[in-house]
Amino acid sequence: MKEKTDKIMTLALLGLAIVMTGIAFGFALNTANGGMFDLAFWMLIAMMAVAIGAIVIFLVKKLAERFATEKGYLKKFLILIGIAVIVVVLSYLLARGDDVDLVKFGITEGTSKLIGAACIVCYILCLGAVCAIVVAECLPKSNKKK
Repeated sequence: MKEKTDKIMTLALLGLAIVMTGIAFGFALNTANGGMFDLAFWMLIAMMAVAIGAIVIFLVKKLAERFATEKGYLKKFLILIGIAVIVVVLSYLLARGDDVDLVKFGITEGTSKLIGAACIVCYILCLGAVCAIVVAECLPKSNKKK
């Protein structure tokens, strides 16, 4: 019953997102009155808020279930959060903050440093994903040969 409810909720949210995206693009591309970009923009923001809210609700629900059923899951979860915090702090420390012309773009050095840190986080996560894929593909094959 629970899986059926989750599936129905997922399909309902997906359908709502598709319909609202179509309506937003229709408003944005309406050239009869100069386009309604502001309305389309705020509709997309509302859709993102609904999607993020649904993700957070389902995430908290699933985490609570896992914490209750799996004994060591809380420890693994906290280790993962710690690794994420370390990656963000490390990337912020590595960012220089003077990569772009601050006057030309009208930003401060702190904003530039945050942008650089976000780029470094993205690089680290992409590298980690590639390494995880390579390990996942090579590890089972090496175990089978033995």
